[in-house]
Amino acid sequence: MNSAAASRTRHPAHAGPLDWRSLVLWLHGDGVISTEEAQRINARCAQAESVQHPLVRLASVSVRRASDGKPLDIELLTQWLAGRAGLDYLRIDPLKVDVGKVADTMSAAYAERHKILPVQVTPSEIVVATAEPFMTDWVAEVERQSRRSVRRVVASPQDIHRYTAEFFALAKSVRAANKAGGNAGGASFEQLVELGKTNKQLDANDQSVVQVVDWLWQYAFDQRASDIHLEPRREQGVIRFRIDGVLHPVYQMPMGVLTAMTARIKLLGRMDVVERRRPQDGRIKTRNPRGDEIEMRISTLPTAFGEKMVMRIFDPDTTVKDLDALGFSVHDAQRWEALVKRPNGIILVTGPTGSGKTTTLYSTLKRIATEEVNVSTVEDPIEMIEPSFNQTQVQLQLDFGFPEGLRALMRQDPDIIMVGEIRDSQTAEMAVQAALTGHLVFSTLHTNDAPSAVTRLMELGVPSYLITATLLGVLAQRLVRTLCPHCKVPDPAATREALAGVVKPWQINGGYKPFKPVGCVDCRMTGFMGRMGLYELLVVGEAFKEKITREPNADALKRQAVLDGMRPLRLAGALRVAEGLTVLEEVLSSTPPLT
Repeated sequence: MNSAAASRTRHPAHAGPLDWRSLVLWLHGDGVISTEEAQRINARCAQAESVQHPLVRLASVSVRRASDGKPLDIELLTQWLAGRAGLDYLRIDPLKVDVGKVADTMSAAYAERHKILPVQVTPSEIVVATAEPFMTDWVAEVERQSRRSVRRVVASPQDIHRYTAEFFALAKSVRAANKAGGNAGGASFEQLVELGKTNKQLDANDQSVVQVVDWLWQYAFDQRASDIHLEPRREQGVIRFRIDGVLHPVYQMPMGVLTAMTARIKLLGRMDVVERRRPQDGRIKTRNPRGDEIEMRISTLPTAFGEKMVMRIFDPDTTVKDLDALGFSVHDAQRWEALVKRPNGIILVTGPTGSGKTTTLYSTLKRIATEEVNVSTVEDPIEMIEPSFNQTQVQLQLDFGFPEGLRALMRQDPDIIMVGEIRDSQTAEMAVQAALTGHLVFSTLHTNDAPSAVTRLMELGVPSYLITATLLGVLAQRLVRTLCPHCKVPDPAATREALAGVVKPWQINGGYKPFKPVGCVDCRMTGFMGRMGLYELLVVGEAFKEKITREPNADALKRQAVLDGMRPLRLAGALRVAEGLTVLEEVLSSTPPLT
């Protein structure tokens, strides 16, 4: 479709607003659509007049490309139009737009009237998105008012319409909140505490503050964020989203607004709004744009310039998944299914913080929690409320930790017990006792690989004979980013030999289709979208129990686990690279080396 130069020589230059008839004529002239398709579109569009933008109107009638018969969506049509007009195409990424700056360049009414949207501001230039590339009467006025040159780019009319409303409304709310709350920027932590106690203007229920908080949540859901960070700094507050394990800056707020936002969220999370000198935890339930219920866990921490707040988002659709969606291979999925059906014993999930251990446990427990069994958990904190579990929160200030919680659960007639984490010898001892008395116990440990869980239990004081009597298996896991399906391309530079060298002495058999990241707006130019799990499953058999008794060192246990069918984490990652789901760099950075 990059025949824009040729098409401009065939057709005279266009001026004024676009119309669908001209677009059909140009599409046909550029060879994008066939004569029959042009006739069909003309007949469809002529049936009724519409106030829609011509690109939106053409997309709605499914314009089919002559080369392959595939429909041209609004983005492909916009790209074609950009080439036709000799301008750059831009798909607006809201995470890369400084809303405060762009909203200061012109009024919302002016942007709506000319159907334009500023997307970037530098000291010398304003980048303005438009869906009417042949209308330029506004350019001179914007350059004169801003004292900057204007560079036009072509963007989807739907995106321009949506983000014009969102950006200017957000900027208006922030300005209103800042004006109402005064300027708390530059204040020390102690001054902010006093300001929050005495300044009546910093009202958590102010309408502008409510609007900013609502926008923040909906925006986070739309961007697939797993965490929202509100971070006070000396000059201003910073908002960041964690998406696919990586933090992205989103917005910079005046400190007065950030303080009011924090107070608003604490109020909704039933936290002590006045107390800012100690950490607090809370929970909020809200709904995403689709109407699904979303739960957020809130944590605050006093810092030098105010309260830092992190909201972890728990979407039930993403938190509880089946084994295929989690990333289990067929080999490990079958062995894991057999393991969790055992009547009693201990099953451990290991890995560093943020490796997906809780998601694996919740997903597994959800599958086996029927009406015939009593599933009870002791967690710190409760990650997500699940109706089919009986969940208990550890409260250390009341001397109610994991050992006390487990001891209490044993008197509650449980069938399956989940302990959030085995941190000390008391918890380990209670978990072993629960398994010995006929219960199936799930828990987590922080170890680098599955065999190391055995030596970790020994370090906590669990005798080897009790480990062999109760331990059923250990699942070690990591998370790696997966390649964006919209922009990934084959990688001829990634050879089978290079991959084989990483997993020696193992061998990679079967298909080999490596891909590499490119980057598009769907994945925020990172080349990755979403994450998947890599798993290393150790099933404790008789030979492994013999090793625990006679040779309980890490190397011997690892060798025996491999003989028993365990596939190391790095091998699991290499197989995903061969399938074209991720890249070798992701696997090497997240998995321990083979020894």
